[in-house]
This record gives sequence, structure tokens and C-alpha cells, in this order.
Amino acid sequence: MKMPEPDGRIIANRRAIVERLRAIVPGEGVIVDEEELRAYECDGLTAYRQPPLVVVLPSTTDQVSRVLTACREMGVKVVPRGAGTGLSGGALPLADGVLLGMGKFNRVLEVDYDNRCAVVQPGVTNLGISNAVAERGFYYAPDPSSQIACTIGGNVAENSGGVHCLKYGLTTNNLLGIEMVLMDGTVVRLGGKHLDAGGYDLMGVVTGSEGLLGVVTEVTVRILRKPATARAVLIGFPSNESAGDCVAAIIAAGIIPGGMEMMDKPAIHAAEAFVHAGYPLDVEALLIVELDGPAAEVDHLIERVSDIARTRGSLTLRVSTTEEERLSFWAGRKAAFPAVGRISPDYLCMDGTIPRKALPLVLSRMQDLAEKHRLRVANVFHAGDGNLHPLILYDANKPGELQAAEDFGADILRLCVEVGGVLTGEHGVGVEKRDLMGHQFTEVDLKQQQRLKCAFDPDGLLNPGKVFPELHRCAELGRLHVSGGKLPFPDIPRF
Repeated sequence: MKMPEPDGRIIANRRAIVERLRAIVPGEGVIVDEEELRAYECDGLTAYRQPPLVVVLPSTTDQVSRVLTACREMGVKVVPRGAGTGLSGGALPLADGVLLGMGKFNRVLEVDYDNRCAVVQPGVTNLGISNAVAERGFYYAPDPSSQIACTIGGNVAENSGGVHCLKYGLTTNNLLGIEMVLMDGTVVRLGGKHLDAGGYDLMGVVTGSEGLLGVVTEVTVRILRKPATARAVLIGFPSNESAGDCVAAIIAAGIIPGGMEMMDKPAIHAAEAFVHAGYPLDVEALLIVELDGPAAEVDHLIERVSDIARTRGSLTLRVSTTEEERLSFWAGRKAAFPAVGRISPDYLCMDGTIPRKALPLVLSRMQDLAEKHRLRVANVFHAGDGNLHPLILYDANKPGELQAAEDFGADILRLCVEVGGVLTGEHGVGVEKRDLMGHQFTEVDLKQQQRLKCAFDPDGLLNPGKVFPELHRCAELGRLHVSGGKLPFPDIPRF
């Protein structure tokens, strides 16, 4: 993978850049020490690392505005960063860029129960929102596996989902308003506490834009009352195909579970050894299906789901009888990523989305790819909406294995597009999938997307090198057929 060529002029002017930033964010808010910068050299895609030119940690919207204004005036690139838990390299720094850390924006500003919303800063963790409103029986629905650490600002940037996104939607479905700062320092507000805003859906454009359009400084989210009843069904199957068939049959029956997750045998064994959730170890695939709502409705749907599972050849079926048991079912799934880390020195966590009906085919083809690349794969995914998270196991200390893992991952993503799916469901494109964008989009599509970025960031200073496989200067994109103006991408340091 390649990134924009570092600007030697910017690197040589580092001292002046640091002095200007320190005038805006005094004290310890500007980090320049080489060892301290290493804490920011990568996000969750740890195979790629690059220390930034400098890190700045603002604590107010005014400081963010002034930092961006200064960077634009000096022609300095900016990479926004939340908690650094992203898995696609979206927060990978640039050698000639400022890394803008939003960790100090960590307060819940307001909880409005009458309007069922909360106003929070972008550095508040996903789980922190639910914790802030739990006492009154409310919660925030999107729940990525990293919810204890990932921030709501990062969730907005990647349009994160989680195990309950099937019924309650992704971040975009639970977002009411944002405050954001453009690259020229302009502070804009989109949406608010109301359910819908007039005019163009600019908030929809910004959600999932991966830090390419602006820096979010405030978020208003929808909060929901906790369901009266929630129970989970743990179902074991003799094959991935039969589990996939069951997923399709449940949705075809008109049942929309609160969550429906699937794990294959390697993931089941890793999670059980790590969490001791009581998973059956003699099955090839495991479904966790959660039904929520009024007690009578939940009881009825559990019976229907159980009947469907039996007709699809389930080997085991266990219904939670207590809240502790329900949570234990989910504990293994939520801990699947660290659990796999115990059985492999390294792994790549992929993210692609497919039509539900293609689930059995894709799982079968994925095993063929594992044999082709001579690597193991453990599968955990949001089965209800077809969002796959294959975990490709490898050892970076063995020559060629990282490259084999990346080639394996690229083949999986191409397969997703081939069967009618897309390259990402919630992790974003970043640098991980950037060079595969041409497999899903035409050149016309990609240039049109870049024209939209140009409307927000005409100088191309916000998070350059991410998402788009080729960069074009905004002046060139005014023409239908662009010639020249391409920016070279040198290699990213990879570890």
C-alpha cells in the first residue's frame, strides 16, 4: 500500500508548525517527543505504522477550529483520531501531517429524556453513553465489540454497527445531530434533537466519511428504552451451510431479532477457552439469536425460531433463562477478537458485507481460499445483515505470512463484491481496502466521490491517502475525463 509522498518542505518547517500549534493548545497539548509519538503511530491495523509529524490534543471546539485554520494556512495535512481502535488504518498518521487527537472531548454534555436523546463529545466511549443513561432504563443501541474503548466520534466516522444493528440500525440510524469543524476552521451544525432535518442529508454524507470531510466535535444521539424482556437462543449446527440456511429462514419468516450472530468452529473453541460461556464444542457453527420486546412476544418468537432451527438440522438448542445466562451467551461473541489473539501470534480482522442468501456459498468458498493461501481463518459475523468478520490467522515473524494474509483478505473482499455485496460493513475503507475500491466502483464513481470531498476540503488536507486508490487535484476533477494531477503514493512502513 502507498500513501501521499511526504512533503519535505513541511517536514523541514516542523519547528515553526509546532510553535504555532503550541500557541493554540498550550502545555502538554502538543506532543513532539519521538518516543511519545510512537503511541500514535497506528490504529487497530497494527501491520502498518508511521509516526506523525506532531500530535495535537485540543480540548475545545475553538481550539480545533484554530488548529485546522492554522494547518490550512501552512498547507499541513491533518489526520483526525479518536481512540485508535479502528481496524482499517483510517487513523494511520502521515510523516508530514498533524495527528489531531480528540481524546479530551470526553464529556456527556446533556441527557434529554423528554426528547430521548443525549448530547456528547466525540471522545465519549460507545458504552459510556449507555452507562450514562442506564439508571433511567435507557441505552444507546449500536454496540460494536470494542464498545468499551471505541469513541462515538470514531463510530460516526466509520458508521459502526454491532451485534444489535440488525434491528436497531447502525450509527447513521441513531444519529440526530453533529457539530463539526471544516478544514478552513468553519464550525457547522447539522441536524439537532429533532428526528429529521430539512434540506440535503448532509449528516448522512458525513456519517461514515472516515475523517475526510471534517472533524466532529459534538454528537447528538438517539437513546432508547431498554426492552421489557430480552432472551437469547444458543443454537449449534453440524455445518456452516446449515447455520447460514437457518439465518436466511428466520429473516424470511418475518422475524427481526434484536441480534443474530454466527461463529464457526475455530471461533467457538477460542471464545469458549477464553470466556467459558458454555458453548457446545461438538458443533461446526453456532448461532446466537436474541429476541426482545414484551414477554409474550419474546416467548412466541423463541418458539418460532426454535422450530426453524430444528427444521434446519440444529444439533443443540439452549434458551437463556436468566439475564446472567443471556449475557454469558454474548460474552463469548463480544470477546471473540481477543480470544483469537490467544491462539495466533497475529491476525487480520476483515470486514465485508454480503446478501444473506449468499452466506452458505461464501463460507464454503472461504474455506477453499484458506487452503489456497495455507492460512487458518476463524469466522464471527453479524449474520442477520450479512456483515462478515473473518479473522485471518498468521505469524508476522514467518517470512511471507503477512503478505499471504493480506492476499487472502483481498480475495475474501473480492468474493463479497462478486456475490453482490460490498467491501465494508462498519470498519471503513481506510488504507486496508483502498486499493480494492476499483473492484466495486468505476472510475467515474470514484471521481464523483472525490468531487464531494472537494466541496468540503478543496485543498485535500484532511486525511489524504485514505479511501481513494488514486488522488486527483480538485481543479482537475472539474472535468469529466481527468488527465494528470495524480499524486504519487510511496510505500507505507509495514511491520
